[in-house]
Amino acid sequence: MEKPWSGRFSEETDRFVEEFTESVSFDREIALEDIEQNIAHVRTLVRAGVLSEEEGKKLEEALEAIRRDIEKGKFRWRKELEDVHMNIEADLVRRLGDLGKKVHTGRSRNDQVATDERMFLKREIRETVRLLGELRKVLVRLAEGTIDVFLPSYTHLQRAQPIRLAHYFLAFREMFLKDTERFLDCYRRVDDLPLGSGAVAGVDFPLDRFFTARELGFARVIRNSIYATADRDFILEFLFACAVTGMHLSRIAEDLILWSSEEFGYVDLPDRLCTGSSIMPQKKNPDVLELIRGKAGRLYGNLVTLLTVLKGLPTAYNRDLQEDKEPLFDSVRTLKGCLIGMRKVLEGISIRENRMRSGAGNLTLATDLANYLVMKGVPFREAHGIVGSVVAYVLEKGKRMEDLTLDDLRSFSDRFEEDVLDLLDPEGSADRKRTYGGTSREFLVRIIEIAKREEGLK
Repeated sequence: MEKPWSGRFSEETDRFVEEFTESVSFDREIALEDIEQNIAHVRTLVRAGVLSEEEGKKLEEALEAIRRDIEKGKFRWRKELEDVHMNIEADLVRRLGDLGKKVHTGRSRNDQVATDERMFLKREIRETVRLLGELRKVLVRLAEGTIDVFLPSYTHLQRAQPIRLAHYFLAFREMFLKDTERFLDCYRRVDDLPLGSGAVAGVDFPLDRFFTARELGFARVIRNSIYATADRDFILEFLFACAVTGMHLSRIAEDLILWSSEEFGYVDLPDRLCTGSSIMPQKKNPDVLELIRGKAGRLYGNLVTLLTVLKGLPTAYNRDLQEDKEPLFDSVRTLKGCLIGMRKVLEGISIRENRMRSGAGNLTLATDLANYLVMKGVPFREAHGIVGSVVAYVLEKGKRMEDLTLDDLRSFSDRFEEDVLDLLDPEGSADRKRTYGGTSREFLVRIIEIAKREEGLK
């Protein structure tokens, strides 16, 4: 098949140029979207009187046959035909002759590829949202089962205050809920139809673009042909949402990597999701979690790649935009793998409750002592200093906060009374955090019930 632009040129395309500029090796990822779009375009051409009913029927039948070949892996992709669009069109011409050449009437590859990408993204956003929902369900189940498991929270990677483990799991559920909202919000802007914009200025034929939008399931029609063919903001937004979700996955992965180490010993990871060492027989390496942590960098890189591609482009379409697809496809695959991997890890994790609780007391109770003094009328800054001296005493004597007697505490302030000893317990500390959003049992029971209803677990 001749190049679609061959009439203008006096020389055949250099083989290097064919190899350097081809995209079919990766853009065939959107082949099924291209078939669906071709069918809708054919119907629009028939509706406009550009094609006869009979021509439209033959084209649709041939496109369905090509779809079946692609789905069965029988379609022959040819690099010399450059991209997914020309490969499919060439096969139409092979099957139908001159009739196949009519399919590109009233259309440019500029609006064609933008439409395919939006169709692809709509499908992939729905799948990403589904995977995020599965991950959130696991976190809610874990929260429900760990409401009476205590551990120290951390700030600056130093033990801070006692919390319930359920509170931790629900924190990530909130993050992934916001990630879901970002993808759904992105979906709304992806759901605009570019097809019918032509190369840049619109088309000469009376195409009913609103009919095409209904055929392809788009909510809206883009009202500016320059914007329709030049815009890739919708991909940028998707890549940003992927990067943020990847960051959240990386943070929980880092926690679990630390917690599974001998130094923490808070959790045990399932053997089936870990690997060993080629030289050290004792090793159990959290490779899935480490790769999730590492792949966040790929998601960041894909976002920066496309931002850089778009930064200096003159309006409207430029061939540079071909570079939008590999970052997009890679982010889709990478994020889905990370979401599945994290879900599997969390489903198989074992909690070492005693080890967690052993770290949840002692110095993490210091803030409770300071707040106790405040309730007794001591200004907070003064209370902070008094309890700081208590902490220094405990460290010097090799004691734990729970070991302190009333006499010990009264040596630092006469405001300490008998009831202060009730504070020296992780559970009591957690339950005093009664504000909305805190780690008290009363609040967490309520919020878990709400989360279960939201996730369809009731």
